[in-house]
Amino acid sequence: MTDLRSDTAARAADILKEHRESIDRLDAILVYTLGERFKHTQAVGKLKAEHDLPPSDPDREARQIARLEDLAKRADLDPEFAKNFLNFIIQEVIQHHKKHQE
Repeated sequence: MTDLRSDTAARAADILKEHRESIDRLDAILVYTLGERFKHTQAVGKLKAEHDLPPSDPDREARQIARLEDLAKRADLDPEFAKNFLNFIIQEVIQHHKKHQE
């Protein structure tokens, strides 16, 4: 009986390790993707500042949130979480854009 439990525990440990390795890879993808996204939003902020455009675009933000909610549903991700996540990113971007206009 002990051998069965230790064998089961060893298999569980192997599966756990695989999941954690996947999570670590996905975390890296998220960080690099966010970095790339912010490079583009920084460029947008500079462009807006150069042309005296407002730092936020509520119509675009609303479209983006609706788009992300739809993507989240298709990806089997909680749409409310996706909406909150995008809202957080949008607020960060707006703060960056405002800094360019100072």
